[in-house]
Amino acid sequence: MKDMDELLRSSGLKITNQRRAILSILEQNELPASADEVYNALRERHISVNLSTVYRTMERMSECGLIKKLKIINEEKSYYEFFKVMHRHFLICLNCKKMIPIQGCPLKGYEKALEEKTDYKIAGHRLDIYGYCPECNSDI
Repeated sequence: MKDMDELLRSSGLKITNQRRAILSILEQNELPASADEVYNALRERHISVNLSTVYRTMERMSECGLIKKLKIINEEKSYYEFFKVMHRHFLICLNCKKMIPIQGCPLKGYEKALEEKTDYKIAGHRLDIYGYCPECNSDI
């Protein structure tokens, strides 16, 4: 937990067991998780917390750059993932909301060319591709 403590401290957040646990859950997840999913995982670990506290905590962690927020079009809830050095992009099903990570980054070359063309120092980007997974596609 020392690593989690250092991450929280360096982001200016108070170190609490709930914050440690939220970061731990997101770090262990393969895919981004909603606040509801994190809340349920906390309950499974017998960590007492309100759902509204999970929402607020994850929003604050997102603002501090500890976790990344993913907003899916036509979806009210947000999803969050532990901020890793490597960024990822996702294929997202508009029907069932299943997410599949895309291997590699198709924007690396474009990002470099854009920097040269505009003199911007690009700090990052987001790319998520929406469609219908094979299971949902058969229903359309």
